Amino acid sequence: MKSVLIIGLGRFGHHLCKNMIRLGNEVMVVDKVEANVEDLLPIATTAKIGDCTNEEVLRNLGVGNFDICFVCIGSNFQSSLEITSLVKELGGKYVVSKANRDIHAKFLLRNGADEVIYPDRDIAERLAVKHSANHVFDYIELAEGYSIFEIPPMHSWIGKSIREVDIRSKYHVSVLGIKENGHLQLLPRADYKMNDSIHLMVIGLKKDVDKILANIK
Repeated sequence: MKSVLIIGLGRFGHHLCKNMIRLGNEVMVVDKVEANVEDLLPIATTAKIGDCTNEEVLRNLGVGNFDICFVCIGSNFQSSLEITSLVKELGGKYVVSKANRDIHAKFLLRNGADEVIYPDRDIAERLAVKHSANHVFDYIELAEGYSIFEIPPMHSWIGKSIREVDIRSKYHVSVLGIKENGHLQLLPRADYKMNDSIHLMVIGLKKDVDKILANIK
């Protein structure tokens, strides 16, 4: 469990808050508009109304006591930059700021952000990959060119075990999990025999996964 501060409660801030709480974290939410806070009052650990461009407001929040501080202001870059800088100056341990453009990200990183996120861009990229390729049910991009793909098994793999197919050596991807009837089994045994109702969660380079997809009818 971590202690989390979320500043800015637009759509992204709301989703972040609800998911952080669902995962068992203690969450304080802050927004200068009272209406943005109201629906989170029953679930957030603490909810405050205040303008976080005001240093005194941030100081009273005790930003240094949180494990992570999220600055989720997307519509007003000047405010996002000011708040990011102030949070770091006041002792924020790890500051994650939302950006809409690369130039914004550069300024945020120079002014206190430890990490910058692009939710709109990241979702767009994920959807583009997912819907541009046949037989890709889901896709998560990782570092260094590697990604996790949810794909069906090749027809020639049906009835064979992961060991028999020798997926890692022959196709240069690793099987992280098996999804069947909505249930995910992580790190399946090498003797797991594949059938045509499953999806494979594989990790690898896109070029290697593309070679597998080219052989799926």
